[in-house]
Amino acid sequence: MNFLDLARAIFGLAFTLGLIGLAAWAARRYAPQIMARLSAERGERRMTVVETLVLDPARRLVLVKIDDEERLILLGEGRELIEPRGDGK
Repeated sequence: MNFLDLARAIFGLAFTLGLIGLAAWAARRYAPQIMARLSAERGERRMTVVETLVLDPARRLVLVKIDDEERLILLGEGRELIEPRGDGK
């Protein structure tokens, strides 16, 4: 294997890794907008995240609205605690 073949192999590897990096950057940059547009075309979403609150590095509170009902979820350390939140009844 001479120097020209080695240089061609290194250039090909660098080019391939560059294309993979460019595709990863484009996916991180543009995929959320594309996915939001596709999900909006399918219809109304039933579940939305109303608010999140970080309690500590291991735990987080998430308030989600599913249809017309809100639920408070405590996430962390491999377990979830779900508390239904009604309309004050």
